[in-house]
Amino acid sequence: MCGINGIVAKTNRKKDDITAVLNTMNNLIIHRGPDEDGLFSEENEEFTVGMAMRRLSIIDLSSGKQPIFSDDKQIVIVFNGEIYNYKVLKSKLESEGVTFKTSSDTEVILKAYEKHGVESFQWLDGMFGFSIYDKNINKLFIARDFFGEKPLYYTHTDNEFIWASELKSIINTIDFTPNISKKGLNLYFRLTYIPAPHTIYENIFKLEANHYIEYDLSSHHTTIHKINTEPKPKPTNISFEDAKAKTKDLVYKSVDSRSIADVGLGTFLSGGVDSSIISLCLAQTTDKKIDTFSIGFKKASYDETDKSRVVAKQLNSNHHEFIIDENDLKNNIHEILINFDEPFSDTAALPTHLLSEKTREHVTVALTGDGGDEVFGGYNKYYIGKMNKKYTSVVPKGLHKSIAALSNKYLINKDDTRGRKFQINKLLNAIDYDGAFYWDIISLANTSNQLAEIMSPDYFDANIFQEYKTVLGKQKIESLTDFRLVDKILSLEGGMLAKVDRTSMLTSLECRAPFLNRELWEFANTLPESYLMKGWNKKYILKEAFRDQFPVEFLEKGKSGFGSPTGDWLRQSLRKELESYIEPDMLKSQGIFNVDVITKLVKDHLESKKDSTFRVWSYYCFQKWYTFNFLKQN
Repeated sequence: MCGINGIVAKTNRKKDDITAVLNTMNNLIIHRGPDEDGLFSEENEEFTVGMAMRRLSIIDLSSGKQPIFSDDKQIVIVFNGEIYNYKVLKSKLESEGVTFKTSSDTEVILKAYEKHGVESFQWLDGMFGFSIYDKNINKLFIARDFFGEKPLYYTHTDNEFIWASELKSIINTIDFTPNISKKGLNLYFRLTYIPAPHTIYENIFKLEANHYIEYDLSSHHTTIHKINTEPKPKPTNISFEDAKAKTKDLVYKSVDSRSIADVGLGTFLSGGVDSSIISLCLAQTTDKKIDTFSIGFKKASYDETDKSRVVAKQLNSNHHEFIIDENDLKNNIHEILINFDEPFSDTAALPTHLLSEKTREHVTVALTGDGGDEVFGGYNKYYIGKMNKKYTSVVPKGLHKSIAALSNKYLINKDDTRGRKFQINKLLNAIDYDGAFYWDIISLANTSNQLAEIMSPDYFDANIFQEYKTVLGKQKIESLTDFRLVDKILSLEGGMLAKVDRTSMLTSLECRAPFLNRELWEFANTLPESYLMKGWNKKYILKEAFRDQFPVEFLEKGKSGFGSPTGDWLRQSLRKELESYIEPDMLKSQGIFNVDVITKLVKDHLESKKDSTFRVWSYYCFQKWYTFNFLKQN
């Protein structure tokens, strides 16, 4: 695992200048690769090009240093990530006469490209962001993995093309102060994150998952290509028993391929179905006791370490348990939130970071259960479409607003902003918005109507999801397949994976997600929806595939994941800071928000008149980012 940076300048920037800039960019992401660094730069009459990386040594500790060059020195690569099928690809290439100098997966990517060109990108099973400079054709290629597990940002000005694993490397390199992106701002306040291709800044982008950029160094022209053409989800006639057996086999194979490392490896264990299955598979495919890691809270209603303890005991693992409180929040919140480089307000970011920090004291790689819900249909929102149809067929439209008001009073005020009551409340409030209803359900912070109320008309954009609707090919999200595809494009790439990457890499821990396997995803897309969700039983086939391994009550009991008591923190530890973010002078100077509406929203939450945890938390995280980056009050 590493971090990469690169620049192409067509102006008179000298090689020494580019080298100095790349060293600075590398130093900004040293947490991604504390073991060593590497750099390549070259100058000619047309342009100057440079690529650099920071390395966290996982495989081939002695000879995996980067950049790696082709034998004739005409092709060079820097790479961030892991290729899980690199040994298979290496054998294939060797059968074609290709020779290797190292045992690293980076060299396999390079030699595959040298032999087969960009076609080879589609053969890669793994998580990655890499850049290849090919002097033979004067072209640069930067590529990102199928799910978007590894980040890759870029900007293209009249004179330069710059790319990096983290936004901070670009922000500290460009010679202009970028403006806030209206699109990125609206996406953030709807979703709590900003999905690719957008960022919070104008003219700085995230490369979308499963894409690569072809950059012509002579013409300074870029073209974006898709790496893998995904087959349309189409149910097959496979029997449930055969599907169950194949599901189990694919999960075991994925865990096995993601367990290759020359350093210590363990698993995150929340006690839920997904992380428990991954831990089980690892325990059954290794000769020694595995290490499992879990985190909990002193506040009992949020602590679920008892569940992880039960699983750890069953697996006979070396279990490590960490309990956190508000002091941990105070000591870490600034570093964690600012490290995202743009607004990000997943409430699980803090516990995930602290778990990563503690885990890194014992191992360098951790397997996670991330992706299980997206692949197998595990979120509550996935059956909200069913609920909507039943509700509107039974309840007269004239009663909808009254019922929503009662829901606001008796459901959302409860200490349950993570579970089913919260989702039901969202459904009742969005029920009459027709096409927008489905997009409001995936909005974790504000619905379209709510955002229109709190945001200045100059910044509000009601059509932010249109480009994603185009990708989906429809305006409404109607089926379980639709929901899963939208989540792959939006919340998986922009939310879940961004959270895990930034929080774990800040501690120099590599996280791998066995459920995020292209073969597994495409297989799940061929299954009838009834295999994924039977009645109200989510992830049905995954649970059935491993039912003989766990007690029945374990598979049926809900699990919240690494959530946190954010609503309480806002009213207590963070109250003073939050109140400073609704100072009238600051809000008027920003010009982004409706001063009266946002002030009331925050005050009502602080005074416990209404629990608006997600909305207020997203506002707090934005203002913290804004203050640090534009007001420099840190």
